[in-house]
Amino acid sequence: MNIQEIIRKKRDKEELSKEEITYFINGYTSGEITDYHAAALIMAIYLNGMNLQETLDLTMSMAKSGEIMDFHNITDIVVDKHSTGGIGDKITLILMPIIASLGIPVIKMSGRGLGFTGGTVDKLESIPGYKTNIGDSKLIENVKECGIALIGQTLQLAPADKKIYALRDAISCVENIPLIASSIMSKKIASGADKIVLDVTVGSGAFMKDRESAIKLSKQLNKIAKLSGKESICVLTNMNEPLGRSVGNNLEVIEATQSLQGNIAPDVKEIVCTLGAYMIKLAKKEKNIEENKTIIEQQIENGEAYKKWIQLVKIQGRCNRLY
Repeated sequence: MNIQEIIRKKRDKEELSKEEITYFINGYTSGEITDYHAAALIMAIYLNGMNLQETLDLTMSMAKSGEIMDFHNITDIVVDKHSTGGIGDKITLILMPIIASLGIPVIKMSGRGLGFTGGTVDKLESIPGYKTNIGDSKLIENVKECGIALIGQTLQLAPADKKIYALRDAISCVENIPLIASSIMSKKIASGADKIVLDVTVGSGAFMKDRESAIKLSKQLNKIAKLSGKESICVLTNMNEPLGRSVGNNLEVIEATQSLQGNIAPDVKEIVCTLGAYMIKLAKKEKNIEENKTIIEQQIENGEAYKKWIQLVKIQGRCNRLY
């Protein structure tokens, strides 16, 4: 087996076996397969696609390229949320402290900017002193202490995805459903998520420009989740305009802080309440979606969500200053 033959097969629109995909992932992660070989294969996948079995095999190979986290000594159910990204998307910064303030442990591994979209990690790092790479033991300690950790993708978790993620950005191979789906789900599996709410953005400011493409991606994500033993819910959200009132890492952190103090833009509030309602449902707290939305609004109004946000910033950076 060699990488040139694997590239040729995908160039010629042939199906890759599980063994071939695993060979590529292991070789690229270890450095035995070069960036230019990996770029050629990723471009061939981008142009010719992958079927569901190939996408599942790619997902699992990337997830298993590093550690698989297990947080069941902290919580019975690990509920996570992921967005496919867009302009002004600061939802994670607002939503996750709300969920944690309800006593639902939050362990969120986020990425950097990809293509034209901003990354949650980049936003968090605009906070003076905030550390997005804190190590596994510190991560568990923080979650035990305050019930929440928002981190970046570590070298130990899905390292193959981290390399391919950066490569896709460099060679303009971002907008591809198998590559998007495998990247998202490999991180969710590696980070120990049991239940996942997926925010699939659609519109001019998202990777999925039309509803048909967004639905296709949603179906792919749900199928991979089911086949890998996870439960997922996909929610399509509008990204024809930037979310909220600001765009830019520092500005979006400021807006997130203000939102948790009650000054939240209507479009942001709608998405936060909808995604949060499904997270609460998956955590088996409350089944009624409309009641869950009310619970989320109450956590903002009573100040508990904002207190959790401040607690997170302090514990993850030992930083006393916020905007």
